[in-house]
Amino acid sequence: MPDVRKRQREARRKIIRQWMRLSKAKRQSINEISAFAKTAAQQNANAFVHSRRNPHEKIMDWLLPRAHPGA
Repeated sequence: MPDVRKRQREARRKIIRQWMRLSKAKRQSINEISAFAKTAAQQNANAFVHSRRNPHEKIMDWLLPRAHPGA
């Protein structure tokens, strides 16, 4: 189990870094966040193998606080 948590932690860091590299204009709408989360979930599927939660929802939870609505 610790290996699974480690993979998820590494995936979280990687996904957030990729997200923050995008321009603020590309981090504003819920549609952009959702599309990015869907792609990230597919690219990092091995990190979410044993997760009870939907990977898309989990990634959305990570990204929403970092979104820049109206910026």
